[in-house]
Amino acid sequence: MGMLDFIYKRHSIRKFKDEAVPTEDIKELIKAATYAPSAKNIQNWHFVVINNKEKIEEIAKLVERKNALLASQTKDESVKNNFAKYVKYHTVFRNAPAMILIYASQYNPTGLDVFKDIGASSEEIHHLLRPSAGMQNIGAAMENLLLAAANMGYGGCWMTGPNYASKEIEEYIGFKKEGFFLAAMTPLGIPEDREWVSPKRKPVEEVLTIIE
Repeated sequence: MGMLDFIYKRHSIRKFKDEAVPTEDIKELIKAATYAPSAKNIQNWHFVVINNKEKIEEIAKLVERKNALLASQTKDESVKNNFAKYVKYHTVFRNAPAMILIYASQYNPTGLDVFKDIGASSEEIHHLLRPSAGMQNIGAAMENLLLAAANMGYGGCWMTGPNYASKEIEEYIGFKKEGFFLAAMTPLGIPEDREWVSPKRKPVEEVLTIIE
């Protein structure tokens, strides 16, 4: 086995066995997630675990209802149809025994206060905010979580598609923490299948530039 095989074990899993995930395993996964790097070590994340299948199904229905509502208000038929057809991908968590919602808080990047104090233009401030360091923290935590899950025999699927229903999901969950909002989620469980084919990746040469 290669030293990096733990990375290649991770796949986007959307079908799960009907087997509960032990709480101790979930805690181990969350611990792994919290060892991700974060800007200024702010650790601007909070993890909400749902292992009640009825509640998971209700969240899926909330997404479906919000999708249908938004689609009904859209006048462009092409936009409407394209949006509506993806709802099945936005609810793949409904057959998982557990799901993890990652909440995030805002993060002000280094230099923002200075830019504001010197009267920097909105274009300059937008350029500073564009990398979204706070969301990079959440992405790092999610990747840690999914790599750890795959290494422990579990599967997940990094999801942000359902975020158009985040307000409804937040209200249903009832979790409140000052300054935090729902940023991403993943189902969690034992994969139903064990044979996967990863989507084709771009060649390294295409995405790599070395400057000497």
